[in-house]
This record gives sequence, structure tokens and C-alpha cells, in this order.
Amino acid sequence: MRTKWLRLLALLAALSLVAAACGSDDDDTEAGSSDDTAESTDDAAEDDAMEEDDAMEEDDAMEEDDAMEEDDAMADGDVPCEEDDVLCVGLVTDVGTIDDKSFNQSAWEGVQQLGDAGAHVDFIETQDSVDYGTNIGTFVDQNYDVIVTVGFALGEATLEAATANPDTYFVGVDQFQGEAVDNVAGLIFPEDQAGFLAGALAGLITETGTVAQVLGTDLVPPVVAFKEGFDGGVAYTNPDATIIATYHPGGLDVAFTDPTWGADTARQALDNGADVVFAAGGQTGNGGLAEVAKEGGEAFCIGVDTDQWETVPEAQPCLVTSAMKLITPGVVDIVNAWQAGDAPSGNFIGDVGLASYHDFASVIPQDIQDQIEELTPMVLSGEVSTGYTP
Repeated sequence: MRTKWLRLLALLAALSLVAAACGSDDDDTEAGSSDDTAESTDDAAEDDAMEEDDAMEEDDAMEEDDAMEEDDAMADGDVPCEEDDVLCVGLVTDVGTIDDKSFNQSAWEGVQQLGDAGAHVDFIETQDSVDYGTNIGTFVDQNYDVIVTVGFALGEATLEAATANPDTYFVGVDQFQGEAVDNVAGLIFPEDQAGFLAGALAGLITETGTVAQVLGTDLVPPVVAFKEGFDGGVAYTNPDATIIATYHPGGLDVAFTDPTWGADTARQALDNGADVVFAAGGQTGNGGLAEVAKEGGEAFCIGVDTDQWETVPEAQPCLVTSAMKLITPGVVDIVNAWQAGDAPSGNFIGDVGLASYHDFASVIPQDIQDQIEELTPMVLSGEVSTGYTP
């Protein structure tokens, strides 16, 4: 009996230990559940924060994508030219660049002035003459109001585009219009008059009696006009002077973009006794000016198209003046007239003249300056003939 009782007590004790152990496990489980809940809450907060960050990053990415798409759209031609209150003016260069320090740059500066006044403006630099029509067509397709094409060589492509797009207005710089077309204005200049004044000055300031010309191709009438006018001016003031005139032997694609040839040609002229060099040939002519400048003031040079004292500073050591075609104001005047409802068609004749003498005002004798000042209005009015026949 006693033995059975002892066994019963032992069994109860064992059961108590098991129950205690189970209770301990339940407590641990409950504590673990509390910790797990806290961890789960922290994890959820972290997940929410991460999701919020991801959402913000996604929004930022979408905004960046939208901005990039907007920029790409602008690059692809999505410009505000559909709006009636936005004037869109595009410029297509001849083979060359808008910073050629000559006629392309002068035309672009005119378009930029229109941009400063509120117009939307842009340019396309032509790399190859076969792209003239395509480049013009780019602006047509983008609904530009006015397209300025620069250079004699673009004349045919400009007329073709104007005929096909009568609602677009075209300004052709250096493009003589044989027959007036309503939506085309040819901005032309009496280059022979500017050349004559430059030649008259050269004839007066030469000491060797030899002057020279570094010229673009004779395929371009304005270049020929400059050359023939210069010859007439030299003959007017110094009929005994010798003139060395050299045209670039290449075609339209290279004649105005070859400064090395310009420099070499100017050097040959200097070696043959020339002490005044007139350069009329875009970047080709600029190469000639820079070469003469190396003489350190022992020879003079004369620029063209614009005041090249400002655009070709490396020529300043020799640059006495420039035979200017006032292209910049000409472009502005034509477009402003079109906006006012008085669009010119056919030929629009721009102004020409000599630029300031700048630092050479104290070098050129006053009596020579007086002679040029007296001669200028007579040449510009046609009272004194330049001898050039178009």
C-alpha cells in the first residue's frame, strides 16, 4: 500500500514538472509572438517607407522621362509654330557655318535679332549642297513662317520650295530674282559699289603700286561684282597700279571654306610685291586676312561682307576697313515688313559701304580719308560708275 502511494506521488510530481515545462513553453511562445509582432510592425513600416521612396523615385523618373521626351520632341521639330501669335524664322546656310565670320554669320545675326524680339528661331548648317532642298523642307514641315536661305547657290532650291509652299515666306540672301514670286524676297546688294570704294582706298594707300585680291569662285555673281568693282576703284584713284586677282579654282562646295588656300594665295601676292590685299571669299578670304596680318603692319588688308574688325580679330594688325554688305539689317527689315503685311517680293536691295577705319584712323592720312568720304555718295548714287556690268 505504501509502495503504491509513493508511486502515485512520484507520478504526480512528474506530471507537475511536465505541466511546468509546458507552461514555460507557452510563456516563451507568447513572448516570442510579441517580439515577432514588433518586428513585423517595424518591417511593415520599413516596407511602407521603401514603397514610398520607390514611388517618389518612380515619380521623379517619370518627370525626368517627360522632360527628356519634351526635349526630344523639340529636337525632332515639335516647335510652337502652329500658334498664330508665334513667329517662327528658320535659317539654312550655304555650305559653311553660322559662325563663318562672314555672310552666313551676318544673316544669322539678323535672325537672332528677330529672336530677341520674341520670335522662335533656329538654323540648319548645310554640309553638302545636295541637302539644300532637304534642309529647307525641314523647316517647311515644322510650319515655320519665314525661311531665310543664305547664298547664291541656294537660289534654285529656294524657288522650288517657295512654289510648292505658297503660305511660307522666303528670304534669299544674295539671290537675284529674275522674275518676282509673291512669297520670295531676294536680298541683294550692289557689291560692285562696296568693292569700288575698297579699291579706291587701296589705290590711295599702296606704296608698292601692287594690290591683290583673294577671291571665292567666279561662279557666284556677287564675288565677281566685288572683284570688278575693286578693279574699277583702283583704276579710278591709281590707274598705274598693278592688280593681282585670284579666284579659288574649286566649285561651290569648297571655294568659301578653304582658309589654307586663302592664306597661300595671299602669301604669293605679298611675295610678288602686293602691300594691300582685299579678301572676298568667306572662310577662304579670312585665311588670306590672317596671313597678311602676319606682316605686322607692313601690309594692309581689307575685309568683306561685314565689319571684320569685329568678326576676325586676328586680322586687326592689317585690317584698314571692310567692304560691307549690310546683311543683318536687311534680313530684319524684310521680315518686319512681312509681319506688317507689306511683304516685299522680287529683289530687295540692301545697303553697302565701308566700315570704320578703327585703329587705322590715325594711320591713314586725313586727305585720303577725305577723298573716300567725298567719293562715297557719288558711287552709291551711281554718279560715278563702277565699271561693272551684271
